[in-house]
Amino acid sequence: MNYSMIVYIIGWILAVEAALMVPSGIIAVIYGETVGWVFAATIALCLALGLPLIRRTPKNRVFYLKEGSVTVAASWIIMSIMGAVPFVLSGAIPHPVDALFETVSGFTTTGSSILASVEELPYCILFWRSFTHWIGGMGVLVFLLCLLPLTGSGYSMNLMRAESPGPAVSKLVPKVRETAKMLYGLYIFLTLLQLGLLLLGRMPLFDALCITFGSAGTGGFAIKNDSMGSYTIYQQAVTTIFMILFGVNFNVYFLFYMRKPKEAFRCEEARWYLAIIAASTLIITFFIRDSFENLALAFHHAAFQVGTIITTTGFATVDFNLWPAVPRTILVTLMLIGACAGSTGGGIKVSRIVILFKSVLLEMRRNLHPNVIQKVKFEGHVMERTTLRSVMIFFAAYAFIFAVSTLLIAVDNYDLTTNFTAVAATLNNIGPGLELVGPTQNFGHFSTFSKLVLTFDMLAGRLEIFPLLLLFHRDTWRRF
Repeated sequence: MNYSMIVYIIGWILAVEAALMVPSGIIAVIYGETVGWVFAATIALCLALGLPLIRRTPKNRVFYLKEGSVTVAASWIIMSIMGAVPFVLSGAIPHPVDALFETVSGFTTTGSSILASVEELPYCILFWRSFTHWIGGMGVLVFLLCLLPLTGSGYSMNLMRAESPGPAVSKLVPKVRETAKMLYGLYIFLTLLQLGLLLLGRMPLFDALCITFGSAGTGGFAIKNDSMGSYTIYQQAVTTIFMILFGVNFNVYFLFYMRKPKEAFRCEEARWYLAIIAASTLIITFFIRDSFENLALAFHHAAFQVGTIITTTGFATVDFNLWPAVPRTILVTLMLIGACAGSTGGGIKVSRIVILFKSVLLEMRRNLHPNVIQKVKFEGHVMERTTLRSVMIFFAAYAFIFAVSTLLIAVDNYDLTTNFTAVAATLNNIGPGLELVGPTQNFGHFSTFSKLVLTFDMLAGRLEIFPLLLLFHRDTWRRF
């Protein structure tokens, strides 16, 4: 284990987090909020802890996947702890565990909240709360890779693999640093495009920034108590489109950028993703058509809720907890499916679902025709055994964590729907669930113990489970 490199990268994480708090301090100055001092204090604390760790570049820069996983998991935990400090110091969220829950929910782009009323918060706190979504959407380590050659030649990919969501991460261009720059370039472009369209729709600049941060990171922290309900149809429609766009694998956008539209349209995962959205929207529209003035309005709200759930964003325009059983069941299913690999969305990922579905069909064919030799194909390629194995192991670990978490939070004695969807919402980085954690409710009523369990679930979901679990494996820290 290369401890010196791990400590060095964590030092840079603290330094970058200090820089990322500056805009929130500026917002405090603009709105004349004296509470902005909490960001100055936290920035000073981050720099005091981080700068000594980066004074010397380690001589040994060898960095394997084990180090990458440990660094990513440790970085996200430390980043979340420091990110919670402004909430505690300002008194916005005085309880440390509540503040940690809210911050982890922000960085992991979950959007679950313990706050009953967000409109009472200062602008600078609201801005930081939403900005954590944008930071966590693409990942702070990917951002660092854009700026610095952190590790030795060829080892940076181990950091990107550990932080980027999805069953497989590949380089878009030969150099990892250039890949990171390309990803963030696309991320910033789509962010600015949504911001511009919302401003054209006469949304106030502050609101447009916070909503865009939530959409880009597929997070879902709103700045109004009714989430997106009080915004115009145009503003909601723009948000719907961009939530769905940010849930697409960024490799597709890279192919368009490289003027290879045919290859982009051949992306199997994206086609499945869009087909699931279309089918779910039409079915839900049929079942809720009598709840709205006309069919077009029903379609609009169905599309928004489908988009926000499958991309694991978590905004809401209506209280879908009041919808009939079929639409609610579809939404819970979409919670589990999630967005595409290589996007800012959470969930199991469409690619894993498709691979699992094809594996089941193949096994059925083998039972019917034992002598037939067939392979699972995805994106035009035959899936290697290692990839199939990793998908199956992910499902097993996911199911285990889901079951144990649901059992653990049952100590609070809430109903099964509340507990099940609370775990689904946090492990899949969605935000709202059903019943007591529905879109008009919050997670504040859970006990401190349950909040810590759900905080673990948010981190596990964002980091694809294994980087976080490796922290608790004794072989990770053993010297061989």
